[in-house]
Amino acid sequence: MRYTPLIAALVLAGCATTNYELAVMPRDSGTMYSGTAQYLGGGEGPISITIENKTYTGSWVETQPSHTTGYVSGGVGWGYRGRGWGYGGGFVSMDNPEGGAAKALLRAPDGSGLRCDLQTGYARGGGVCRDDRGREYDVQIRPAAVPAK
Repeated sequence: MRYTPLIAALVLAGCATTNYELAVMPRDSGTMYSGTAQYLGGGEGPISITIENKTYTGSWVETQPSHTTGYVSGGVGWGYRGRGWGYGGGFVSMDNPEGGAAKALLRAPDGSGLRCDLQTGYARGGGVCRDDRGREYDVQIRPAAVPAK
């Protein structure tokens, strides 16, 4: 069947990395904490960060896309040798030079909260989280390592 390679390529494309590792460091110490985030499609997903044996869980939502798609027309004019009107155009995708942005709201079992402002681009990024006490944390985002089979 000649479509088998195309179907295989589409199936493999669906296996793209959607899991991310977070490295989290408070601005007042060098202690490293970790977390995970996941992209579920549609500009949102779950997020979890563990700080000092307390796990905050919640979701992140895209507030500014990292790229956009639009239609561009190429122009309108009279066709070759008087054969009629014509026009040209197509869809284009453009990267946002500032990258994407997201807001994450997380909550621990004891009711305390963590709020994060994240910037992303090319499957990597960073940002800042703040807890209820006003303590700030720098965040790095990178694709999760794929376990060996």
